[in-house]
Amino acid sequence: MRKIFPLLFLLLSGSTFGQKCDNVLFTGKVVDTLRPQSFYNLMVINRTTGRGVFGQPNGSFSVYVKEGDSISVSVKDYPVTNFVVKADENCQFKKRIYIEGKPQEVAEVVVKPLKTLNQIKEEREDLAMRETRTVTGIEVMQSPITALYQAFSKVEKNKRWIAEQQYKDDKRQVVKELLRLYVAYDVISLTEEEFDEFIDFLNINEDFLKTATEMELITFIQDKFDHFKLMKR
Repeated sequence: MRKIFPLLFLLLSGSTFGQKCDNVLFTGKVVDTLRPQSFYNLMVINRTTGRGVFGQPNGSFSVYVKEGDSISVSVKDYPVTNFVVKADENCQFKKRIYIEGKPQEVAEVVVKPLKTLNQIKEEREDLAMRETRTVTGIEVMQSPITALYQAFSKVEKNKRWIAEQQYKDDKRQVVKELLRLYVAYDVISLTEEEFDEFIDFLNINEDFLKTATEMELITFIQDKFDHFKLMKR
């Protein structure tokens, strides 16, 4: 009887410690070894799956991966860090990544005051949803039949849907025209086939698109373009 318990213990221990993790929680933090830094373009790329996520400005990140996945951590103006996922007994992989920036000369970007640029700026500022007439507030009491019609009518719903799609198309066209201008002046380098893919990757906030300065837009798009090219490699 005494020999059975040690055997059971070994069997249970082997099944516990030898378990395979279906998903591994990968958490970590990037730290600059020379100076405190905010990382607004930190990206964790899973080269095995071809997917990536952005980290927090304080350098921390959290993402689910698989055992043995090949990972790259990319921060603008820093060398890329590469490693392989190795899960612990709790199906977690924790890593603190120390990086050191290198001096780098940044070429001056000159945005020429072309009429096309001004036209795009006006289009960004005027970008707005096409209005569809809707009865609201006190008008509902004055015209209840119209209010009910708008609430349940397929025609009204279709008008709103068409307006939303038109707005999305207008926003996409403005972004595309802006990118074409940046390509023309070597701010970024995109082929014709990459425009739509990069716009989807960019996923630019519409409020930022309307209100950002030219330099803010250039900086934002250049940073996202660096990550886009890294993902395409």
